Amino acid sequence: MPEHHPTGPLTAPAPRSPAAPEPPGGPPRTDRQGAAILMICASALIFAAQDGVSRHLAAVYSPVFIVMLRYWFFAAFVVLLCARAPGGLGRAIRSGRPLTQIFRGVLLVAEVVLMIEAFVRMGLINTHAIFICYPLMISALSGPLLGEKVGWRRWAAVAVGFLGILIVLKPGSGVFSADAMLPLTGAAMFAVYGLLTRLVSREDSAVTSFFWTGIAGAGAVTLIGIWHWEPMASEDIPWLLVLCFSGVAGHFLLIKAYELAEASALQPFSYTQLVWVSIFGVTVFGETLAPNVAIGGLIVVGAGLFTWWRSYQRERAGRR
Repeated sequence: MPEHHPTGPLTAPAPRSPAAPEPPGGPPRTDRQGAAILMICASALIFAAQDGVSRHLAAVYSPVFIVMLRYWFFAAFVVLLCARAPGGLGRAIRSGRPLTQIFRGVLLVAEVVLMIEAFVRMGLINTHAIFICYPLMISALSGPLLGEKVGWRRWAAVAVGFLGILIVLKPGSGVFSADAMLPLTGAAMFAVYGLLTRLVSREDSAVTSFFWTGIAGAGAVTLIGIWHWEPMASEDIPWLLVLCFSGVAGHFLLIKAYELAEASALQPFSYTQLVWVSIFGVTVFGETLAPNVAIGGLIVVGAGLFTWWRSYQRERAGRR
């Protein structure tokens, strides 16, 4: 559910990381990008499985309780990783925009809780088919929030993408309900989180943003989740451990991928998570992939890929 991002639902828009310098006698750059693509695809698989485990546990326990335990583990991982980074924790903590960083972390953990609730109510497939509109929301909001120029082609892609969302929702069907507002709201929250990530990247390093994402999120969810504490059945503890360790594994793969290749080259492969979510939804949870959901989802993905392509073209033109 991001960077899902602790959720992992499709990679969160993060500050563009330059590829790591080529070591003498190392593999050619194309091999490095190929390895990075494999890592992104593997992280998408892990995050899809993580969403399935979250749905399983949240059907029994409070979503905020599950997210709290997951974030405790994630925060420990963040502290360990930042302590080993150049400059240690002291450098990771220092931020030019501390209030914005804290707000980012709180916003993301709230989005995670919201998405897990949506998994329980709507299922994995319907939830993700709506949630994948978040890149389009980023394009739409990047102008008013960041002052970025959004051309008519990207506005057209946003319009087409939201047409796809209407096809998914199919007004008059069971999918179109108050529950559909959960993934829509989650997508909007994740889009704002991504834009704030861009904003803070103007002053803070990726390590600093990663630190505040984990620590602020863990602190915020603990204030609420501690009141939802409940004993866990012994058979559910292994699933909780899978949830925690898979989150760490997914984020580790993301970090390594961005060390090898630029984010702009990797973003399209994050959409493979929707494929895995559909497979898990049908085979594990007995969900149905309705034709309108498949068609609408493909339209949204296509529109999202077009907005990425336009941004990539502008980025390449800016380098010349």
